Amino acid sequence: MLTNKEILKIAMEQSALDLCAEAKDFEREENVIVTSRESVCARRYLKLPFSCQIVSYGSNVVASVSEEFREIAENYINSYPVEHLFETPNLHVLNEALMKKGQKICFMAEYFLPDVTFLHALDCKYELKLLTQSDFVGLYLPEWSNALCEKRKELDVLGVGAYNGDRLIGLAGCSADCDTMWQIGIDVLPEYRRQGIASALTSRLAIEILNRGKVPFYCAAWCNVKSVRNAIKSGFRPAWVEMTAKSCETVDGMNFVE
Repeated sequence: MLTNKEILKIAMEQSALDLCAEAKDFEREENVIVTSRESVCARRYLKLPFSCQIVSYGSNVVASVSEEFREIAENYINSYPVEHLFETPNLHVLNEALMKKGQKICFMAEYFLPDVTFLHALDCKYELKLLTQSDFVGLYLPEWSNALCEKRKELDVLGVGAYNGDRLIGLAGCSADCDTMWQIGIDVLPEYRRQGIASALTSRLAIEILNRGKVPFYCAAWCNVKSVRNAIKSGFRPAWVEMTAKSCETVDGMNFVE
């Protein structure tokens, strides 16, 4: 099984491919800014090139930008401490500058990697079954929309289901978002929550992914306390954060603003 050091190295290498940077850039003391380009090796759900994408593994910030946003990003990341670049009130400064060029801050998320010194298969009182792509047919339903992605069915490669008799009550699925890393998503039916099902499914699937030589990763919004708690309980630890800008039209459309 991979070590924690190897897992972190793989994650940084993938982030470098996503941003058109170098893996060592995330370990520098100074901030780094690079030009975003199309990349066949990037995570498959990313829409490139970025207008402004800011990523940190804790030591510094790496910003991947289109040229027209370079000055905005460079001024911003060099004006505040790294630990405050991803929060208000400082983010208002970036957002106001982006809006002058038709962009807004859209996505902000924290990403987690497994701690193999802590990760182990957790139990719950329900039967757990390993699932593969052929088992997902008929499961592309609203209740499993975090575990599976109907728009990218071909990437959903592995899962673990929890069953009460013949009824599926919880599902962890993973998508092959890039060659080395598979992302875990989790859903549990409302009436079965708070019974340890989510952590049992997440930990089992993480182990199955590692056994296949891939790195499992987990994403959650900072405000999604339930999801973050599940990540920690399942053996994951915070690894990096990302902020993504999108067009004002895209953001307003997501907010149903006319």
